[in-house]
Amino acid sequence: MSKQFADLLLKEHLITQGDYNAADEAFHKQKIAHLKFLHQHNLIQEAKIVEHFSKKYSVPSFDLAKYQIDPEIIKILSAEDARRFRLIPLQKARGTLVVALADPTALAHLDDMKFRTQLRIEAVITSISAFDQALERYYGALNLVEKQVKAGEGDSVEEMGLGGDDAHEIKDANDIDAPIIQLVNQVLVDAIKKKASDIHIEPYEHSFRVRLRIDGALYESMRPPNQVKNAVIARVKIMARMDIAEKRLPQDGRIKIRTPLGEMDFRVSTMPTVFGEKVVLRLLNKSGLQTDLLKLGFDKAALEHFTASIHESYGMVLVTGPTGSGKTTTLYSALQELNKISDNISTAEDPVEYNLEGVNQVQIHSDIGLNFAAALRTFMRQDPDIILVGEVRDFETAEVSVQAALTGHLVLSTLHTNDAPSSITRLLNMGVEPFLVTAAVNLICAQRLMRRICPNCKVEVPVPIQRLMDLGIDPVAAKQMKTYKGAGCPQCTNTGYSGRFGIYEVMPFRSELKEAVLAGANSIELKKRAMEAGMRTLRMAALTKVAEGLTTLEEALTNTAADF
Repeated sequence: MSKQFADLLLKEHLITQGDYNAADEAFHKQKIAHLKFLHQHNLIQEAKIVEHFSKKYSVPSFDLAKYQIDPEIIKILSAEDARRFRLIPLQKARGTLVVALADPTALAHLDDMKFRTQLRIEAVITSISAFDQALERYYGALNLVEKQVKAGEGDSVEEMGLGGDDAHEIKDANDIDAPIIQLVNQVLVDAIKKKASDIHIEPYEHSFRVRLRIDGALYESMRPPNQVKNAVIARVKIMARMDIAEKRLPQDGRIKIRTPLGEMDFRVSTMPTVFGEKVVLRLLNKSGLQTDLLKLGFDKAALEHFTASIHESYGMVLVTGPTGSGKTTTLYSALQELNKISDNISTAEDPVEYNLEGVNQVQIHSDIGLNFAAALRTFMRQDPDIILVGEVRDFETAEVSVQAALTGHLVLSTLHTNDAPSSITRLLNMGVEPFLVTAAVNLICAQRLMRRICPNCKVEVPVPIQRLMDLGIDPVAAKQMKTYKGAGCPQCTNTGYSGRFGIYEVMPFRSELKEAVLAGANSIELKKRAMEAGMRTLRMAALTKVAEGLTTLEEALTNTAADF
C-alpha cells in the first residue's frame, strides 16, 4: 500500500519528486515505508489529500477520528481482510455497508467486499492518520486473538506461567506464541511507546476496551473481542502476582517488565464491577522521572521560596493539589535536592512509587496497623533529619507530623486541597490547633499539570482583547499578547498537545499570614493577604504560560479557578 499510494500522490502532484525520492531512498536503505517517512517529515498535507481525492472520485470525506464504530460492525471484516483490503466497515443499514478508506486505490476492492458480504458497498474517504489509528484501535488486538477466539480458547490461561525472575522479559509483542500473552504485552509496550501514565482495562456487558491516559486525558487504544476479557484480566493478575481466583474483592499488585525500551514498573489495581474486574495500571518510569527542580516549571521567585523552605532545618513544607497533579514528582525532586550523606531521610508512602538510592522508604500497610501515624512514630526513634509523609489524611497523622516539625525535623507532605491557602483551613478542620499550625508550617505549594501545545502543529489563534482583560490581564499586555493552539497532527495523535508541565502557587507562611490565622481568618482572607504579599496564584501562573505560548487559553481556564 505505502509505495502504491506514494506513487499516486506523486502522480496527482500532492508531493514533490524530491520528497518522493527521499522516501524511496529511506525505504531502500532503512526499510522505512514510504508513507511513514512522508508522515514523519511532515511532507504531506492530509486535509488537502482528502479534499483532492474526495472531489476526484466523488467519494464523501469523513472524519473517522471523531467516530465511534459499533463492535458488531467491526466483526463484519476480519483483521486480516481489513489490512489487506485497506477498508474499515463503519455502518450497516438497509442492505448497505459503509466503509472508510484513506487510500483511493482501495476502491478496487469494493466489488470483492460486495461479493463477500452480499451487501451494497458505499465508501467514504478519511485521512491517513485517522485510518491508521482506527485500524490499530479496532483491529490491533483482534488480529492477535482471532484464531484463539474462534477455537473457543478465550478463557484458557492457567498454562500461562511465570519464570523465576521478578521482571518479565518482553522483547517484542509478537515473540510469544500464546495470543493472550501477545495481546497483554502489546498493550504494555504500546503504553510505554505512547508515554502514557495509566492503562485502563475495562469490561462491559457487550464490549471490552483498553484506554490510555496520555498527557492527562484518556484515549481509547483498542477494543479486543469481548470473549477474551476474562483471559486478558487473568493474565495481568498473574503477572502482578495476584490471586486470579478472587474476583469479588479489590486487589493491588506490581509488574516489572523488561523491553527494548528499557525497564518499566506498573502499579496494578483491580476493582470488581458488574461485568468483570476493571484493571488500572499506573506506569512508573524511574528513568523518566524529572527530579531537577529547575526543570519542573517553577518561575524564578517561586523556586527561590520553595528551595529556601526545603533547606530549613525544621518545619513543614506541604505540597497540595488533586490526584495526578505531580505532587509526588515535586516531593521526590525536593528529596533529591536534600539527599546528602550527612542526613538521614525516611519516607512513609502508600504506595512507594519510585525507589530512591540513599532514602529509607517505608510502604504503608494499614491492614496490619502500619499507617502513616505509626510509621511517623517509628521514624522519630530512628534519629531522622528529614521525613516525608505520603499524605496527611487525618488528625492523628497531622498531629504527629506537626510534632515532628516542632522538634527539629524537616517534614515534607501532601494534602488534597484546591489551593495553598485552603491547606491551612484543612489542617485546622482536622483538629490541629492554630498556634501549632503557625509554629510548624514553613511553606505551602499548590500545583497543577498543564498540557503543552504540540510544537509541530502550533498555530496562532486570535482572542478578543476584552476577554483577556476580563481575566485580569493588563490592557497593554492584552493588546500585545499572542495566543496559540495545536491544529492537530500525527505527531500528537491529532490532539494538539504534546507533553505536560507544572504550574505552581507558592505561599511562604510569613508572619502576617500567621497573625491572620491566629485571628481566625478564613481561606479567602488568607489568599488576599498572600496575594498582597506577592504570591502568584495558579490562575496567574497559568495565564503566564499562555502568554509564553506554552499552552492554550482553554487549558489554563479549565485547570485553574478564578482568584475571586
